Amino acid sequence: MRKSWKLGAVSVALMAALGLFGCSGGDTTEQKADKPAAPQAETQAPEETKPEGEAVELQIFAANSLTKAMAEAEELYTQQNPNVTFADTQYEASGTLNEMLGAGQYADILITASKGTMDDAAENGYVKEDTRQTMFNNDLVIVTKEGGDLAGQDISLEDIAAGKYTLAVGDENVPAGNYACQSLTTVGGYIEPDGATGADATGKGGEFSATLQPKVTLGGKVGDVCKYAESGEVDIAMVYTSDVYRMGGVAICSVVPNDTHKAITYPGAVCTDSKSAEAAQAFLEWCMTDEDANQIWEKWGFELAQN
Repeated sequence: MRKSWKLGAVSVALMAALGLFGCSGGDTTEQKADKPAAPQAETQAPEETKPEGEAVELQIFAANSLTKAMAEAEELYTQQNPNVTFADTQYEASGTLNEMLGAGQYADILITASKGTMDDAAENGYVKEDTRQTMFNNDLVIVTKEGGDLAGQDISLEDIAAGKYTLAVGDENVPAGNYACQSLTTVGGYIEPDGATGADATGKGGEFSATLQPKVTLGGKVGDVCKYAESGEVDIAMVYTSDVYRMGGVAICSVVPNDTHKAITYPGAVCTDSKSAEAAQAFLEWCMTDEDANQIWEKWGFELAQN
């Protein structure tokens, strides 16, 4: 009897233990559902893109000799400043650019190839005088067809004045032509009305000597003058060092002495009627200070001016 009781007690205890085990086992689905969900990391809003600035399109009037250098500089500037683009830049003789402004054509920036033409622009109110600065320097050279009979020969101003060669120079609207005529006054090849010579001459309003006159071909742009020599249409031409780089096909015979003509400088200024004067001024400053821009000017034969 006592033995049966013990067995019964053991059975009851075992069943109770199993019941407790069942209750204390892993969480049921309901229990899991009742637990609060783990906090999720907050989604960060994407960073706002800073505005690049108001879109600006600049219209530049530039001396013809700047054609390739300026085009490359404009491309670089837009890469660095995507909001700034350039309209169809006008490359003409500096005097022609002034005529275009006088006729009412619009430009934000004017860059000429001589102090005199920029002086004219300032006097006529085409540019803002307080934005004016000298940007580049250049040299005047005597060139001939590359690989031609005269390539490698040292040709002097005296040789030209003596009528030994046919010659191409720019007309009175082309600063390179003015510089050429100024230098020719020192050897009697060009005569000014007041008899001025060298750096005191203007290279305008005079006439070539009787000996030289039949030998001269005039060009409306310095690029055209260079092409006359490249094609062999004339024996030699008087152009800028930079034209040799941008045009090709010609070789330098000699450098014209700097003391026979006015200093060859390229002034730049913001135009009076510019609707984007601040952006125009920023571009001019960039041209003078950006290291990559400076490499472009040097590549195309321009020397950065020291203001």
